[in-house]
Amino acid sequence: MNRQKPAKDARAPRYALGFSTLDNEVSGVPLRVEGALPVWLGGSLIRTGPAKFEVGHQSYQHLFDGLAMLHCFTIGGGVVTYSNRFLRSQAYCEAMESGHIARGEFMTDPCRTLFGRVMAFFNPKLTDNANVNVSVLAGQMVALAETTLPVRFDPHTLETLGVLDYDTSIRGQVSTAHPHHDGKRGYSYVIEMGRKSAYRMFADEAGSQRLLCELPVDRPAYMHSFGMSEHFLVLTEFPLRVNPLRLATSNEPFIRNYRWTPEAGTVLTVIEKAGGSVVARAKTAPCFAFHHVNAYESDGAVLVDLLTYPDAGIIERLRLARLRSGEPLDATVRLTRIRVRIGTEAGDAVEAPRETLCPTSIELPRINYARCAGRAYRFVWGTGQTIPGNFIDNITKVELGSDGGARTNTWHQDGCYPGEPVFVARPGGSAEDDGVLLSIVLDTARERSFLLVLDAASLEEKARAAVPHHIPFGFHGNHFPDLVRPDEFA
Repeated sequence: MNRQKPAKDARAPRYALGFSTLDNEVSGVPLRVEGALPVWLGGSLIRTGPAKFEVGHQSYQHLFDGLAMLHCFTIGGGVVTYSNRFLRSQAYCEAMESGHIARGEFMTDPCRTLFGRVMAFFNPKLTDNANVNVSVLAGQMVALAETTLPVRFDPHTLETLGVLDYDTSIRGQVSTAHPHHDGKRGYSYVIEMGRKSAYRMFADEAGSQRLLCELPVDRPAYMHSFGMSEHFLVLTEFPLRVNPLRLATSNEPFIRNYRWTPEAGTVLTVIEKAGGSVVARAKTAPCFAFHHVNAYESDGAVLVDLLTYPDAGIIERLRLARLRSGEPLDATVRLTRIRVRIGTEAGDAVEAPRETLCPTSIELPRINYARCAGRAYRFVWGTGQTIPGNFIDNITKVELGSDGGARTNTWHQDGCYPGEPVFVARPGGSAEDDGVLLSIVLDTARERSFLLVLDAASLEEKARAAVPHHIPFGFHGNHFPDLVRPDEFA
């Protein structure tokens, strides 16, 4: 493990600031707004992301590893206020008390003996470093990562309130930070790894969880998200798989125990929401993805749209040392559709056709979720690259045409690096793209970040509001108009 805090390198790219620690915490700071906020825009944009990349003389190794910080932009009456606070998870508190990294993360692991690793596997001390997303589970606001330890917090003060416990039937160590909601109930999954491993899909309704189905698995796949249509859930297993016994006995961090096995292909399992029955299994060529974009039903099939890479090499490309060095980020990702025919035998997976919907690379996708999740849609927004090999430096809008083609539009400003564009619909708007996008942008010239407000249809800038410091690059968050409506976010 690297035990030296990275020194500043004059050769480092300007965007390396986004991979540097932020220690400053502020509360309710009013921000100067440039431009004009829409009069109808209110509520709060709340995000989580890594913000501390060193503890003592130890460094985290991967972008997915840094200790989580919450960021809240509250908007109302043309005014924006900003607060940020470290999530006081057990992983954070133990690290601050001990002066060293205390819990294993995605690609960083405290040094342990073989005995210690085996004991940790059967009596897991999972990380609760929830640095990936913010959502609502069991009616409570939570920060999420990829373990089964969602962390509750007060959305007004950002105070950490402790771990949310799942129902006892929802057993597992690994989960997703991307639960789905269909306006009636929420859905998610956990993965139990052990002598007998299983995927467990569950519904979240009225403050409790209900097991939908349990799918035994020999070599669990690494999955970051899943798909949801009107009537079905879609579990997509990429050929990045792990032997659970290896997790217990190797001397490697979590993700380094997974192996790329292209011969396994990519397997999709379609599960009925109502009863948890498996209604189809399909297989397509090997690929990898972090994010599903959407899924919907058409002509007896489920169309599953996701952002695919040819392999899992993107994981290695997101190591902190590599990102800070400015080595080109040259991964190829495409908006891809996989068509799964409903009614196929649930035993043997049938071959599923696959097509590229748009050749433009985008990531961190968002749609008009309240209107289109699980239904046919036209627009997806995400981040992309204007300068080849650069870190993400634009916001891209993709319009899917009825003829199978796609049109794109972008927002880009030299020296600025935007994050995930969160769509907020205009109240009473009739068009799918009638609203604004909210994105946190790193301005490398000023060494500060700002909240960017774009017209979602044209990508015309409406307003921006700078914060008093830089915000490290994060992943996901959501806009909460009244802090309680789960159908508004992904």
